[in-house]
Amino acid sequence: MKLERLRLLNFRQHEDSTLVFEDGLTGIIGPNGAGKSTLLEAVAWALYGGDTARGGKESIRFARAAARSQVRVELDFDLSGHRYRVVRGLSMAELYVDDGEQPIANSATGVSDVLQRRLGMTRDEFFNTYFAGQKELAVLAARSAVERAQFLSRVLGYERLRVAQELADQRRRDLRYEIQGMRSGMPDAAAIEAEEAEAARAVEASRARVVDAEIERSRVQAQVDAVAPRWEEAQRQRDERQQMEADIRVTQTELAAQRRNVERLAAELRHVDEARSALAPLAAELGQFDDLGRELAQLRDLAAHDGRRRALSEQEAIIASELVALRAQREVLFEAAAGEERVIEHLESQRRRLDDVQGRLELRRTDWVRDRQEAETRRNALRTQYAELRDQRGRLVARGEQGVCPTCQRPLLEHYRQVLDLLDNQMESVNADGSYYRARLEQLDAMPGDLVELDNERRRVQQDVSAIERRLARTQASVQQLEHVERDIAAREQRHAALVRDLVAVPGGYDAARHRAVEAEFGRLVELSAQANRLTTQVERESGLRREIENVGRSVETLAARDAGLVTRLAALVMSEAEYVTLRDRHASAAVELQAAMVATAAATEAMAAAQAAADRAATARANLALASQRVEALERERQLHEELHRAYSDLRTDLNHAMRPELSDLASAFLAELTDARYTGLELDDKYRIVVLEDGVPKPVISGGEEDLANLVMRLAISQMIAERAGQAFSLLVLDEVFGSLDDIRRQNVVSLLRGLQDRFEQVILITHIEDVRDGLDHVFEVRRDEHTGASVIARGSARGREFADAIAAGEPAEPGGRTE
Repeated sequence: MKLERLRLLNFRQHEDSTLVFEDGLTGIIGPNGAGKSTLLEAVAWALYGGDTARGGKESIRFARAAARSQVRVELDFDLSGHRYRVVRGLSMAELYVDDGEQPIANSATGVSDVLQRRLGMTRDEFFNTYFAGQKELAVLAARSAVERAQFLSRVLGYERLRVAQELADQRRRDLRYEIQGMRSGMPDAAAIEAEEAEAARAVEASRARVVDAEIERSRVQAQVDAVAPRWEEAQRQRDERQQMEADIRVTQTELAAQRRNVERLAAELRHVDEARSALAPLAAELGQFDDLGRELAQLRDLAAHDGRRRALSEQEAIIASELVALRAQREVLFEAAAGEERVIEHLESQRRRLDDVQGRLELRRTDWVRDRQEAETRRNALRTQYAELRDQRGRLVARGEQGVCPTCQRPLLEHYRQVLDLLDNQMESVNADGSYYRARLEQLDAMPGDLVELDNERRRVQQDVSAIERRLARTQASVQQLEHVERDIAAREQRHAALVRDLVAVPGGYDAARHRAVEAEFGRLVELSAQANRLTTQVERESGLRREIENVGRSVETLAARDAGLVTRLAALVMSEAEYVTLRDRHASAAVELQAAMVATAAATEAMAAAQAAADRAATARANLALASQRVEALERERQLHEELHRAYSDLRTDLNHAMRPELSDLASAFLAELTDARYTGLELDDKYRIVVLEDGVPKPVISGGEEDLANLVMRLAISQMIAERAGQAFSLLVLDEVFGSLDDIRRQNVVSLLRGLQDRFEQVILITHIEDVRDGLDHVFEVRRDEHTGASVIARGSARGREFADAIAAGEPAEPGGRTE
């Protein structure tokens, strides 16, 4: 694999950066945090997608880019004779081959899958092959023996064998448990055979019972068939007799009802004659009915007006009395509202007095509180000072004359007594001051008399103000109530005038006595009118009643003829009731016998079906047992296969681990001999996977720092070479990220020189570092820095003297540190 071109658009610190890679030794140099390692992250993200980027998708976007700005990485590289171009964004990816116009994959997962297949490596294998990060040259030396073996197995892909072995072991255990479960659930073969024999005997016995029951049912059925025609004829005649008797009863009932109708209609015709006779005298009395009705309507209207007059008069009297009361209340409220201004002036005066007393009270209370606080503060300070003096004196007494002065820290000696007396005097002074302030606090503990008097005065004035405020509130309420009373008086005066006008407009002339007489007479005539209407209705029904009598007479004749015919047909029936009962008993007895025979046949058939079902279940159990046995045999074969597979994986891992050390040693030895011009003949890994350098075939017990760097480098290259060979890829690219951090200048130059010596094996070697002085040995340099104005990383071509440096070394000429050759 060989990198050609890399472009980053709004990726991490890079707003828009492009690098074009060439063969040889290339350095990417810049200060820490400038965005150098982000270039490697972009390569990995372009090839393998999301999981290779730190953080979420939004953390990839350049911090100063717009919210919806495009994020994209473009990577061109050569692999196995083909040129690939991958373009990846936050939600898209495209892969082109050999400058094609159409992508061969156009989704994020599709591009990642295709590239992983073409590279033949997972992401971890790719990084372990082509990349070496900071402090990774000594990857084996920094680990324990077990960790070194596990690391080599993991990076070389042997870890997959362990995973496969664990899967085989898990499958082996699952099969064992499944076999045990199936065997525990399988029935006993002897029990199934006994069950089949018993079921066969039961089937034969039940089949014989079915035949016997069927013969008996056929015999009884013949008896039933013989008596059935006569029984059916008897039932038909009995049904016909019962129907005729019912029809006779119905006809006779209807005939009796029609005869009662004839009698009813004759009585109603007699009532019509009586109504016609009573109707003639009523007509003379009803002659004045209409005139009397009109007079009654007029009297009722006048009565209504008279009632309204009385109601209006009552309302007028009530309104008049209310006006008298409201006018008297208005006079009282007017007198109360007149003193409002005097009450307000008195209230303002008392409020000013209250403010004055309140101010003097607060000033005096503040002075009292301040005196108490000052006395308490001073007393506490004196307590602290007294405690300190007592502690100093105690320490001084404990140390004696050889003690040091608490002020100058020099021995007291002959000044001991003088300092002790000084401390005693100070303690007495502080104690006296403390007694004074304690007495002062006790004195100030109770409220002073003048302060109590001021507080009592404030309360009295406050009570006066509250009383005047209540009086003012009552006065103001009277003013407001006066306004309401004025409005009520005006409203009632308007209502009183309207009532007077309504009374004048009400018509008069109502005669209550005449009204009562007309009401009584009109009520009597209404009853006579209703009686005349009923009689008229009866007279008008006469023609209809006569037609109904004729129809009923014809119905009587028809029903009498039907009744005679039914009686004649009933007498003609030949079967008697006794004959019917005898035939019914014979048929019922035969039917009972037939039902018993059918029940016995059904029971025998059911028993035979149950016996056959038991036989079928036994056969099914035998078949299931055979299938389960076959399944157990198959599972047992599979379990044995996984047993062999588990042992094979163990043997293969052992063989690979034994072969890994010699193969790595051979590859590293070849690199070492080439880089040291065969000074060292070889390098090998011992049984604890530690690096051992051989000189003339003899292990060197002690190696220098430069030799250690050299050994770590060639071992790292050997590991990468082995991974690449197992993936089927040419090992043409090597990327070293910050591998010089712990090396001094000489060792850094040695590593650069060693890498230059491997250019026949690695077409591209990329060094990422923040150390400036390695550029003298490089073929190409990219300088990475942060633009303070835009906040983005900027990449520029830098100076590189690697070719001249290499040529000068090859010619045997000394090279200056600046890269110039003389």
